[in-house]
Amino acid sequence: MIEWVSLSAEAKPVPRPVATRWVWATACCGALTLVALHNTLIGPDRPGPALAALSLLAALLGLWARFTAAPGTAVLCWVFLNGFAIPPAGTLTWASYRDTFWLTCLCTAALVGTAMARVHHARAAYRRVTEVAAPAEPDPEHRAR
Repeated sequence: MIEWVSLSAEAKPVPRPVATRWVWATACCGALTLVALHNTLIGPDRPGPALAALSLLAALLGLWARFTAAPGTAVLCWVFLNGFAIPPAGTLTWASYRDTFWLTCLCTAALVGTAMARVHHARAAYRRVTEVAAPAEPDPEHRAR
């Protein structure tokens, strides 16, 4: 037997994060595109704008990712930043203070994006549950009698 149920009557589930492999694939493609645009428009001598763009990319990817994807997203963005946004292009180098700072910025951006998404989804779910569970107010005419 078919039972008709209103879809708006039940609480909606919290959205599930995207699979980590899709987040990392998007991080690779997005970082490559952003670094190529940076090198074309600004040049490889100024890595600051590239770091800002890649941090924004990591934060945006964090909105749909799990917390466990954040370090990998940061490392993938750092590889493209270090390998192609600073001279010599195509060579990975390690300057301890600079690269530690870059990795920290990228990982923080990914974690902040993920935390913001989780808090937003949790608050939205809480509001949906409390709206459904709250009793309806009695009619004001009945209280006056």
